[in-house]
Amino acid sequence: MSSFIFVRERRKVEKGEKRPRFRVVGTTGDIKIHAEHARKCELDEIARVSGARIVYLPSNGDGKEGMKKSE
Repeated sequence: MSSFIFVRERRKVEKGEKRPRFRVVGTTGDIKIHAEHARKCELDEIARVSGARIVYLPSNGDGKEGMKKSE
């Protein structure tokens, strides 16, 4: 079974702001992340090294936007 990292975009971060953009919602498998907020490049590196897949959850709350999985 492969591991997954579930993330969503933070609501209070503006475009161009120098703060982490993503909120880690949860993980599966043997992955434990000790930070609540992460940058995309950090998530990509964690996924690359650990062999996990990142699942971007919708952040708009209306349920119309589907989940996007990175390969």
